[in-house]
Amino acid sequence: MSVGSIVGIVVVVIGILASVALHEVGHMLPAKKFGVLVPDYAVGFGPALWKKKIGDTTYALRAILLGGYVKIVGMYAPARPGTRLVGRGGKPTLAQEAREASAVEIPDGQEHRAFYRLSAPKKIAVMLGGPLMNLLICIVLSAVTMIGIGAPTASRTIADVPATIMSASGEVASPAYEAGVRPGDTVVAWNGQPVATFAELQHAVGATQEGESAVLTVERDGSTVDLSVSPVTGAQGARLVGVTAGYEYVSASPADVAAANWQMFTGTTAVVTRLPQAVWQVGRSVFTDEKRDSSGVVSVVGVGRLAGEVTGDSQALGLRDTRQVVAVLLSLLASLNMALFVFNLIPLPPLDGGHILGAIYEGVRRTVARVRGAEDPGPADTARLVPVTWVVGGLLVAMSVILIVADIVKPVSLG
Repeated sequence: MSVGSIVGIVVVVIGILASVALHEVGHMLPAKKFGVLVPDYAVGFGPALWKKKIGDTTYALRAILLGGYVKIVGMYAPARPGTRLVGRGGKPTLAQEAREASAVEIPDGQEHRAFYRLSAPKKIAVMLGGPLMNLLICIVLSAVTMIGIGAPTASRTIADVPATIMSASGEVASPAYEAGVRPGDTVVAWNGQPVATFAELQHAVGATQEGESAVLTVERDGSTVDLSVSPVTGAQGARLVGVTAGYEYVSASPADVAAANWQMFTGTTAVVTRLPQAVWQVGRSVFTDEKRDSSGVVSVVGVGRLAGEVTGDSQALGLRDTRQVVAVLLSLLASLNMALFVFNLIPLPPLDGGHILGAIYEGVRRTVARVRGAEDPGPADTARLVPVTWVVGGLLVAMSVILIVADIVKPVSLG
């Protein structure tokens, strides 16, 4: 593995870690704003390399940098009267174990700061904060990439003028070379008509008959020069004069950024909605000759490999310079954050979407009771979904393992 590849992997790993850490910040800030007790916020897991307590919260950097977490106390409400607390074996049910563990987290005298005591809208705000942070990161990275860096676009400045080109009849002298066009010239006009882009020059050349003499006006050393050029028909049937355009970076508009993010959102949503099928196809490709879908799902290992490919083999991928390499890396991180946004909104626990769905259910139930003049039913007993949490969590682990193995054994390539 080259040094360039390692650089790309390191950059993306740091980007992923920052994205996860900021996701947790998205949960923590509204929770603290609403008075919920948040005793711990950490980047990484395992032994603490650094920690500092500020107010009620201990902030830590831990040794195993594979994510992050924020601890919000009192996620589960106590069981309502009549709820079954003990299973068939005489042991507490999974739901009751979760309730008891949640209750233990709450210090004496701080019961009012438990998460379950929040109103439904505030619960939604806390749980939605994480995914929205990822969406914000995606939008910011997209804006930096598309507006700040821009896209390499063919310019009117000529980069190369070969002495010969391939025409429909074989190799011939380049009309532009014979006319005196030189690298560094900037095209100004064709037959007196101003040319604003290289694409306009191509269109004008294409509209000129083969052998017909045309006047190409270029700017050279601060002066304009008129040159007589006669296009030829290239091997592919298009009219050619034999010049290669240079390139310049052109910034997109905010509307373009919005459109790109919407397209990214719809595309990611389409992938997530068929995630089980997509993972099955990836797993099947590992044991067969079936080619992996280059636009399909990958694990964080796959994202790292793609980043290493971008920085380690940029020329083979057609990337022009470091600026474009940076743009591609930022685009990868933007796509990853969009995936985190969409994925976390799946309405199943332990994902944020599952907690949001529980809060919506609670809000609807309490609203209906209020309209009917009935007694407030209180917080939703979301602990009853703990068995679902275990099942979904197990499936997510299994899918992650399949994707990681596939990204090691049969990785997706940009080439």
